[in-house]
Amino acid sequence: MEDVREIFGCNVFNEGVMQARLPKTVFKALKKTMEEGKELGKDIADVVAAAMKDWAVEKGATHYTHWFQPMTGITAEKHDAFISPAGDGKIILEFSGKELIKGEPDASSFPSGGLRATFEARGYTTWDPTSYAFVKGDTLYIPTAFCSYGGEVLDQKTPLLRSMEALNKQAVRILEKLGKSVSRVTTTVGAEQEYFLVDKEMYAKRKDLILAGRTLFGAKPAKGQEMEDHYFGNLRTRVSGYMKELDHELWKLGILAKTKHNEVAPAQHELAPIFATTNIATDHNQLTMELMKKIAEKHDLVCLLHEKPFAGVNGSGKHNNWSMSTNTGENLLEPGKSPKDNTQFLLFLAAVMKAVDDYAELLRVSVASAGNDHRLGANEAPPAIISIFLGDELTNILECIEKGEVACATTKHFMETGVSALPTFVKDTTDRNRTSPFAFTGNKFEFRSLGSSASIAAANIMLNTAVAEELEQFADRLDNATDVEAEVMAIIKETVKNHKRIIFNGNNYSEEWVEEAAKRGLPNLRTSVDAIPEFSSEKSIKLFEKHGIFTATEAISRTEILLENYIKTINIEALTMLEMAKKEILPSVLKYNKEVFETLKVKQDLGLNINLEKELNYAAKLSNLTESFISKIDELDQVVIGVKNHETELETAKYYREYIFEAMQALRSVADELETIVAAANWPFPTYVDLLFYV
Repeated sequence: MEDVREIFGCNVFNEGVMQARLPKTVFKALKKTMEEGKELGKDIADVVAAAMKDWAVEKGATHYTHWFQPMTGITAEKHDAFISPAGDGKIILEFSGKELIKGEPDASSFPSGGLRATFEARGYTTWDPTSYAFVKGDTLYIPTAFCSYGGEVLDQKTPLLRSMEALNKQAVRILEKLGKSVSRVTTTVGAEQEYFLVDKEMYAKRKDLILAGRTLFGAKPAKGQEMEDHYFGNLRTRVSGYMKELDHELWKLGILAKTKHNEVAPAQHELAPIFATTNIATDHNQLTMELMKKIAEKHDLVCLLHEKPFAGVNGSGKHNNWSMSTNTGENLLEPGKSPKDNTQFLLFLAAVMKAVDDYAELLRVSVASAGNDHRLGANEAPPAIISIFLGDELTNILECIEKGEVACATTKHFMETGVSALPTFVKDTTDRNRTSPFAFTGNKFEFRSLGSSASIAAANIMLNTAVAEELEQFADRLDNATDVEAEVMAIIKETVKNHKRIIFNGNNYSEEWVEEAAKRGLPNLRTSVDAIPEFSSEKSIKLFEKHGIFTATEAISRTEILLENYIKTINIEALTMLEMAKKEILPSVLKYNKEVFETLKVKQDLGLNINLEKELNYAAKLSNLTESFISKIDELDQVVIGVKNHETELETAKYYREYIFEAMQALRSVADELETIVAAANWPFPTYVDLLFYV
């Protein structure tokens, strides 16, 4: 068995490899770029490229690719061989600094929200030296940013890097005012990933899973998750084998996969990594999702990353554990032993608190998708209302600051089990709140609203930028302060007074909270269609342009892309439903109708003194449901045709939400009831029991 310490990062061109293979001056320059964002010269890039190529070839690589993250939600890659002609029918292996720095994929076929016309094809990828290159298969993967010929941003990485720079700039300003010698602040993220595993053979028989990623039909099984026996339960042999191989491959790529366990719903699981800088964590999460799917196939499984693949049981999310760290190793969201006396922590906490309140709409947009609409607020995930959980200790400290009182020191309590043989330990100062969309969990904030399939880039772009804005406001005040310490406390006090409405430590699932949030004036953007326009609101564009994240044109294009994606997703689902309903369910139901009525007719023709009342009632129910099912098919057909009358993307998206989505729900409701009375042998595809309990 391989030693994990030996294989970890073995396929990554990481700092250790660089130091061993690069001249000292080149390594020093590259490290400065990685740590401080300093630009690299072409001569340095040539040396790095040669070393990178030699290392990759030793690993079995024959090709390289500029690996980027367009607005498709997944990654993209174009593979080029290292070979170049050398005469006499021979070849040499070459890779230059120019090839490392610049790639040229077609930019017309990726989502651009109108930024690029079909005939405007040129786009550029450019090397991101802050994220390590790696070998996967026979290819050297080079993380890159992606933009159009005109310089417009077409990817997730570029604005993420910009947001990290914006936050770094303002956080360093704050720390300088507090007397700290810090040259860089980076945001860090650990992205917990939830997913489902289903049998490959069963999956292949479900057109909805293949085309839409979720079950568009499916009656609730006799058993779901109500027994709570799957959560943290013993791993099934097949699942355990899959997880073991997944860990192994992730470790080779330097991904710190730490925790694995069964989740709440049957067939649902979770993987959690140790945090990394936000840029690298984003790259790692994209790789994790890709490997989850590929490795599942080797085990005759299929990994489902849809936010709600099955109705009636929990869907899958992604918990974005976010914090800020200095180049000196300090976590700025670490409360320390006495949070009430840690003014630096309280100041950065206040900035986050104000950012979430001021830009709640943008945080909501960052998790908006057709898939996530099924999950948010469904008594299993945080609601669409954005709020912060701080816990009793921090809430009490902030309340005391607002009132001008001295907060009491927190009393340490020991966990007593009542069993003398078991060790005692100090309890945490506050409980957790799994219903909160944005919860403080000790030394970080856990943004829990992200959908399972989403790139974490969007959420972190919004979060970084919003916090950067508040830090800048704080820094400007400190620049003009004669007494910095007094001004810090004044800022914290004012922030608590003006933004305490965003703090909620109770049950976010309750109807009472919805009513209370409305009284507080908190936005409740229930659906993605409600939320997406906020991306390019006047307020949002002002924020983006101020910090150099997006231009107004780029923000508007992102809005169009999100709306297009929503429309296309619902359209694919509607067309898939119609095809399954017409070609699979209806023929099977009609055949079963025929069998039932023929059986009744035989009994009636016998002329025996038999009471057929209950059987006739059953047949009538079957017939009525069949008739209703055909009507619902026709209704969905009609609303799908009606979409042609709409012009703008927003109007079309609203139509899809209000009419097509509702017609889909109505069709499903009848189909699912039919599934409960039609003989199992007549039902055309695997049921929830087949999918959820046979892995």
